[in-house]
Parts: sequence; structure tokens; C-alpha cells
Amino acid sequence: MSSPENTLQSSPKTGWRFKCGIGLFIVAFALWFLIPVAAAIDVPGSRIAALTGTIFIANKVLLLTCVAVMGKEGFQQLKAIVFGHAKRLAPAQKVGPVRHAIGLVMFFIPILTSVLEPYLDELWPGLRPDMWQLQVLGDIMLIASFFVLGGDFWSKLRGLFVRTV
Repeated sequence: MSSPENTLQSSPKTGWRFKCGIGLFIVAFALWFLIPVAAAIDVPGSRIAALTGTIFIANKVLLLTCVAVMGKEGFQQLKAIVFGHAKRLAPAQKVGPVRHAIGLVMFFIPILTSVLEPYLDELWPGLRPDMWQLQVLGDIMLIASFFVLGGDFWSKLRGLFVRTV
């Protein structure tokens, strides 16, 4: 026997509690941007370390407050919104041979350059420009290669480390 309350699907209200919870959620993660700002204005390292610890604790407290303000239904709705957008970013399961080849090149170039850098600097000093931007570009290329290679790449990579009898 079902009551009228159980048959109606109640959607979370987007009232002031939900909006306040979203504000707290945004503030909890926006606090992390204070660390590079503090480093840019030459704050001493000990104060940056203290700021990092304080932000870590404040982040957890703000997230708990966010859940308390929104309530269970509001937090479930926020989770659905955030993870709904994250599912679109998931890599494709199967990729074609050209995309796979491009992904492998993108995967191995940053790894090979980072392994060979010390030897190249020893053999030919001054050949390689010492620019942090190029190193960041290599890191971005490595991360992007995971998306280009697709989801099947992870199972193949994992298969290298699984011992079967």
C-alpha cells in the first residue's frame, strides 16, 4: 500500500538553503587560490605552510557545513550536477588506430624527455632551454594523452601489472 507522499517524486527545492550551500561549496574550493596569491606577494614560507594547514581544515569544515545547510536532498542534487558534468569528460572506451598512435606519442614524449634531460644536460650543457613553461607543457601533454588514448588504455596498462597463473 503506497501513501501519496511516497508516490510523488519530490525534487529538492532550489531555495535559499541550496543557494547558500552552493556558495559554501564554491568558497571551500576557492580558498585554495590564496596559497599562490600569498606566494606571489612574497609571504614567508612558514606563513604559507600555516595558511595551507588552515585552508585544509577550513575546507573540510565548510564542506560539512555545506551538507548541513543544503540537507540530504540538496546535496544529492549538487552531487548529480557535479558528477553529471564529470561523466562527459570520461574518455571514450574504444579509439581508432590513428588516435591511438597520436595518444601513444603524446604519452611517451614527456616521459622520454624527462628521463633523458639529466643526461642531455651533462653531455651538452646549455642545449636545452631551462624554461618551466616547457615542463608544464609536457605535464599537460601527458595528462591529455590519457583522454586521447581512451578508457581501454587503462585496462591494457593495468594488465601489465596483473599476474595471472
